Amino acid sequence: MDDGPGQRRERLRFTVLGPVRAWRGERELAAGSPQQRALLSALLLRGGRTATAAELVDALWGDAPPHAALAALRTYASRIRKALGDDADMLVSESGGYAIRSADGRPLDLDIDRAEQYAVEAEKAKAAGDRCRARDLLEAALAQWDGEPLAGLGGPYADNQRTRIDEWRRSLTEGRLELELELGCHTEAVSELTSLTAAHPLRERLRELLMLALYRSGRQAEALAVYADTRKLLADELGVDPRASLSELQQRILRADPDLDPPTAPASSRNPAEPVIPRPQQLPATVSDFTGRAAFVAELSEQLATAEGHVMAVSALTGIGGVGKTTLAVHVAHAANRHFPDGQLYVDLQGAGHSPSEPDTVLGAFLRALGVPEASIPDGLDERAALYRSSLAGRRVLTLLDNARDAAQIRPLLPGTEGCAALITSRARMIDLAGAHLIDLDVMSPEEAFTLFTRIVGEERVNAEREASMDVVGACGFLPLAIRIAASRLAARRTWTVSFLARKLADERRRLDELRAGDLAVKATFELGYGQLEPQQARAFRLLGLADGPDLSLAAAAALLDMDTDAAESLLESLVDTSLLESAAPGRYRFHDLVRLYARSCAERDEQPPEERDAALSRLLDFYLASAAQMYMMERPGDSLLDQMETPHYPGLVFANRSEALTWLFGETRCLIACALQNTGPTGLRRAVDLLLLTRDMAESGANNRQYEQANLTLLAAALEADDQHAAGRAHWALSPICTQFGRLSDADEHAKLATLLGLAAGDPFSSSNGPNDRGIIAGIRHHHDEAEAYLNQALVAFRDNRSKQSEASALCNLSRVHLDTGRIDSAIHLAEQGIACYREAGASRRLGNGMYALGMALTLAGRLDEATDQLAAALAIFQDSRQRFWEGMTYLRMAEVDLAAGRPTSAANYAEQALTALRGIGGGRWRADALTTLGHALSQIGHTGRAKVCWQEVMSLREQLGLPADTGVHHLISPAAVA
Repeated sequence: MDDGPGQRRERLRFTVLGPVRAWRGERELAAGSPQQRALLSALLLRGGRTATAAELVDALWGDAPPHAALAALRTYASRIRKALGDDADMLVSESGGYAIRSADGRPLDLDIDRAEQYAVEAEKAKAAGDRCRARDLLEAALAQWDGEPLAGLGGPYADNQRTRIDEWRRSLTEGRLELELELGCHTEAVSELTSLTAAHPLRERLRELLMLALYRSGRQAEALAVYADTRKLLADELGVDPRASLSELQQRILRADPDLDPPTAPASSRNPAEPVIPRPQQLPATVSDFTGRAAFVAELSEQLATAEGHVMAVSALTGIGGVGKTTLAVHVAHAANRHFPDGQLYVDLQGAGHSPSEPDTVLGAFLRALGVPEASIPDGLDERAALYRSSLAGRRVLTLLDNARDAAQIRPLLPGTEGCAALITSRARMIDLAGAHLIDLDVMSPEEAFTLFTRIVGEERVNAEREASMDVVGACGFLPLAIRIAASRLAARRTWTVSFLARKLADERRRLDELRAGDLAVKATFELGYGQLEPQQARAFRLLGLADGPDLSLAAAAALLDMDTDAAESLLESLVDTSLLESAAPGRYRFHDLVRLYARSCAERDEQPPEERDAALSRLLDFYLASAAQMYMMERPGDSLLDQMETPHYPGLVFANRSEALTWLFGETRCLIACALQNTGPTGLRRAVDLLLLTRDMAESGANNRQYEQANLTLLAAALEADDQHAAGRAHWALSPICTQFGRLSDADEHAKLATLLGLAAGDPFSSSNGPNDRGIIAGIRHHHDEAEAYLNQALVAFRDNRSKQSEASALCNLSRVHLDTGRIDSAIHLAEQGIACYREAGASRRLGNGMYALGMALTLAGRLDEATDQLAAALAIFQDSRQRFWEGMTYLRMAEVDLAAGRPTSAANYAEQALTALRGIGGGRWRADALTTLGHALSQIGHTGRAKVCWQEVMSLREQLGLPADTGVHHLISPAAVA
């Protein structure tokens, strides 16, 4: 961000004692790929001196540089300049090489430089006899480390520097511990020295200090045992004896040399009565490839910053296992350490496991870390908590409580005083933790996920297969743990392509098994949460995972679980609190994709008897079928399908009005289609087919017609495979109107013909009567008027035999269109009026719009334009209320035709434009061609002839693409003679 006038730009600071990073204030800059960061570190560690290109190539690649090493070097340098923004001039090109220097001549703000300065000052203080200050300065130097130096960087230069810096850190640590012993802090030093000697067994100076600390703590035998262990280790490993100073110390301990006794008073400027207060630095190392989460980092950083001088700040991060809670918390805690100069405490509370840590045990460890002697630590939880709060009084300490089970576990561990802060991670939502700032951590955005994958795998491999890379992170559900595992597997297998990994992850049944690397496994992470569920929660978790839809409403979930909605809601909300289930919106629930796969695997493994799985899905199908029947009855009262559908055995929803029913239909579209597709077996197939028939308004509206078509094709294939003529006939009929809407008239007619034949063979009056009705519509569109009239009369007889007023009205209105196309305008009007009367008798307010639409068209050709306008306006209002976007668009088109006939071309153009807008993306290009034809005529009449010609040219192109005969009238309009 640019600084405004008069504002001072924040100075850049860099870190190498951990991940290589650049910061401007609290904002981390993008340091780029590992190779780019390796170049940055090589320049930072040269103290402003110029490094030649050859030196940098050797530093990054050693003896095996790539062919275009110099070009790569220039690219990395350019990217670093871009990342530095306004300070790009810090990266200097000179003498064929590069250097990083501050533009104002001041030294760089670099963590290793600060550490070196602290170390120099410590030597001066020690030489002056101020051992307390010397010890504090060495602590400040060591506090500059943030994990492994140059973390995540390869190359010979980084390896050598890492070794050098690690050795220096050990030397500083030994110097600080030596001062601790000189200041009388021998008891406190024993535990740290024990850990260090275990980590570095051949480092004799550490052994020497441990012996002295043990001796001064009254543990002479242990001190001598350390010497014996050291002598044996050196002989076995190196074939040498201990160094002289170590052997001499052993002899002095044996003699009880009084010079080894603890100092009587600290030799420093510190008040002798003032206790030595440790500053714990317990945070785990942050990851070098931390990615994204900028908003959460800013939010948490702001919360932690408020702890300074105010009441304790508590922030709780919640999310499913593997979503990156710990990674984010550790990253933020490291970034905020300057606000907590008195230290950082950390504990993994094991809340997701079977044996969570006890608060009193954790408090004991915290108290020891804060310098409380073992003998002074009380036994009871309340007493330890009180002493813990007292020990933190007046200090600024950050406590990271990782992987908490619940609020009860962490309440005793909260500092409770101003200046301190607690950062908590948990899979359980801490809604009962008073005063906490709660953050629900979701999966990464696709961009963040792709960036993380790229940082681990490498830009070259990812850029070569970007689409496959997106497939991989998509299969991982954008879950950070899953992405890290997949990327790590790929990075470790140079012969694998990204496409190969994508194919492996595409198999849902094997996906969780593939997401495993070393001790990291997505499945194991979910297993911890599942293992903590109560039996009723576990059953709900398993059964909910069986449903294929994107989410579930509360009512649908209650049906699946065979529970009343109140009990189901309590159960589902308890799963939300565990982060295994998400609340997508009030009253709606969903799984993360990988959690759903795990839940389903648990159902296959644990749900007993196995028939309960089928019963749960059958209840869900029945619930949707019964609810759809209620909606259909309100939209098409008296329709014969309601009497001829499969009978559901589980109740559905009851809607208060049509609007509520339609809201349910369009809100549940994806879930309804998913449920139908999940029931292609013999027990559910007919119910699934009927479910799609009852909900066909969602396809007729044009909003979901392609998904609806694909679902019906799948059910048709299943019906043919099962030789179920009843189900196949109905699936064929459902497909016919969709194909008509798309302009695929041959397919539509074939489906309608087969629906008729299979309906007759299966004794299904629904298919056998509706098939001819659709064939009549298709023949009419093709201008096969005699054929159309015959089919529609056949359908009319069948509908009247079935006493289906709705269907009878439909056939009458379709017959009206045939009469209209053959010049029988008066009879067309009469037939449409008969259709409207039938719709009114049936109480079909939604379908009444189709009757008015048919009458409006007939009145238009009769020249009764005002009446036509009234009928079409009424139809439009019905279609808009019913959310039938396709019919809304077609009505706008007919209103444009009325205005053209009435000599109102401007209004006609407006209606034609509205028709194009409503029909966009619906029904292929056939209806768009009709609307463009009318728009062209309107534009031509208002003098926009050039634009009119463009519209008509597009009409010709669309009709050619659809295989429709050319419109001779339009062809004539765009011919050169017509234009002239």
